Amino acid sequence: MKKSTFVAMILGTIGGILFALGMCMALIPEWNAFQPGVIMGLIGAIVLLIMVFVWRKMENKEPVKPSGKTISAILIGIIGALLFGVGMCLTMVWSNMVLGILIGIAGIAVLLCLIPFVKGLK
Repeated sequence: MKKSTFVAMILGTIGGILFALGMCMALIPEWNAFQPGVIMGLIGAIVLLIMVFVWRKMENKEPVKPSGKTISAILIGIIGALLFGVGMCLTMVWSNMVLGILIGIAGIAVLLCLIPFVKGLK
């Protein structure tokens, strides 16, 4: 395993755990920890952003140049993840199975559309 991959794995794990725990703290009312959860989630997101920059620097890659295609791919990913999450919430929290499954499948389809959008078709 290359050193850059190992560092990215460690930082990604730490950032992901902090982000996930922060979101749980913020969104589970029984924990009564909304503000600390938001702070911890932001720290996790910052660690994940740092991971991207550190990994790209260790791999001697150029910084990401924002273009229309990059911004479109990010927006498609956000929309797909939100649709998928809303579908899961409808199914698990609000007991609306049919609508939740349909919206979740729509989110999965949008996320799958990212592959040909980013890689292209040959």
